[in-house]
Amino acid sequence: MSLTPFPSRRTLLGGLALAGLAATTARPALAGSTALSYSGPSIPLWPGSPPGAPATLPSFASAQKSKDTAFDDRWFTGIAAPTLEVRKPAYRDGSSVILLPGGGYGFLAWDNEGEEQARWLTARGVTCFILKYRLPGEGWARRGLVPLQDAQRGVRLVRAHAKDFGLDPARVAVLGFSAGGHLGGSIATRFAEKVYDPVDASDALSARPDLAGLIYPVVTLTQPYVHAGSRDNLLGANASAAAIAQGSVEQRVDQNTPPVFVTAASDDTTVPIQNSVALYNAMLAAGRPVEFHGFDKGGHGFGVRLPDDTPAHVWPELFHAFGARHAIFGGSSG
Repeated sequence: MSLTPFPSRRTLLGGLALAGLAATTARPALAGSTALSYSGPSIPLWPGSPPGAPATLPSFASAQKSKDTAFDDRWFTGIAAPTLEVRKPAYRDGSSVILLPGGGYGFLAWDNEGEEQARWLTARGVTCFILKYRLPGEGWARRGLVPLQDAQRGVRLVRAHAKDFGLDPARVAVLGFSAGGHLGGSIATRFAEKVYDPVDASDALSARPDLAGLIYPVVTLTQPYVHAGSRDNLLGANASAAAIAQGSVEQRVDQNTPPVFVTAASDDTTVPIQNSVALYNAMLAAGRPVEFHGFDKGGHGFGVRLPDDTPAHVWPELFHAFGARHAIFGGSSG
């Protein structure tokens, strides 16, 4: 397999503190492509302004981080109109995954943790919805709830549109990365929390995902293993102890938490693997289904870009197998 060196993510916004990302991550070259295309319906999350909209909405921006014209690595900011971007497979198995890109709650790593994940999932018959969620530090009221508002609404809308896309509304998973993993853990543990006023009939549907995959996730917002950039971007500086506890996923696990798949690398110097271990232990203590894979190498932000000689590159197959065992993936839809 031909491998193309890929630059690691670096700090985009002040205070994000992403300097510990793996510096030697590589991804397979995309043969025969010099301009990638993206297609699929776009579903607005909110019929009007999102909850807590500021007087001046943020302006959308896309920063291209790729040095290779064969593929993209875009970072999105300024999300004023959050959406679900639909990526449909040629063959549907009836399942769906809502993809939650990371970026420390300061940007969205759209390609690495969105589009590229949709490619391997749709190849397996899974319909994907990439959540373009709002960033809490861009002027929204109740900033600590903003991503969760969009995630809850996103899960409900996927269920509301399930018939339109030939999907089973009882087979809706989320797959989140880094801070998107924190968001995935939050929706898995806080799906019943009322964080916005209902806007239409979709809000009568459950926001509980049927399975959650969390990849090198931010989990705790407490010391000593917190990723401070994600915490501060989500809650603001000098957040209260109560807000920090409320936002720490490992403290929110209960008997209603869906099955969770977690993977991370021991050499992750950005989000310590102890985040994943804390969630794994919390799931075990609650008697909830959980699978944890801790790899010795991989760093942070690797997505599906690891070379074959790095063991963590197998995580997509492990995640898909976990979902199949829990009756999320597999089957067919006409």
